[in-house]
Amino acid sequence: MPDPDEVAAAIARNARELRSERQWSLEQLATRSGVSKGMLVQIEQARTNPSIGTLCRLADAFGVSLAQLVELSAGSTVRVVAAAEVVRLWEGAGGSSGDLLVGTDRSEHVELWRWNLAAGVDHDSEGHHPGTRELLAVLAGTLTLEVDGEEHRVETGGAVMFDADRPHRYRNTHRRALDLVLVVVQPPTLDPGTASHPS
Repeated sequence: MPDPDEVAAAIARNARELRSERQWSLEQLATRSGVSKGMLVQIEQARTNPSIGTLCRLADAFGVSLAQLVELSAGSTVRVVAAAEVVRLWEGAGGSSGDLLVGTDRSEHVELWRWNLAAGVDHDSEGHHPGTRELLAVLAGTLTLEVDGEEHRVETGGAVMFDADRPHRYRNTHRRALDLVLVVVQPPTLDPGTASHPS
């Protein structure tokens, strides 16, 4: 994993560049993102490690994937992400974690994640941009996925795809740790500031 200071510096650089490209003031970005101007100043000066929710609001405002916002280096035709470069964006009880492995911003926003949930841990996610879909494959353990108040059980080796434009929850109700990979596919958006990303 990269050092938290390195991640904060990358987020600061990327946020400044994205805001500069759009010629937005801090006030305009605050209005579009719902993130306070004070927090934006701290982010752009690399004085804080923002929460995944804050990062999602910023990515939404810019109309980019979360991966682009936390990208540590410039892109190229082939992007190999070493284990030491994987960005951890969420941590929970018992060693639970959510790692953004890689993502792209072309015609669609696509993000590849790896999630680990310890026994008894849940992760809630707000509904994303209309048309967003999530594809999950369970590597170990059993996932209980809640969508629209309905539970769906996915065992080791199984997979699921669902419309993620509604609130959903990943749950590990078992004693064994849950390990899964998650792909988020968001359709193209025309207006930067109307996108939405998983959290």
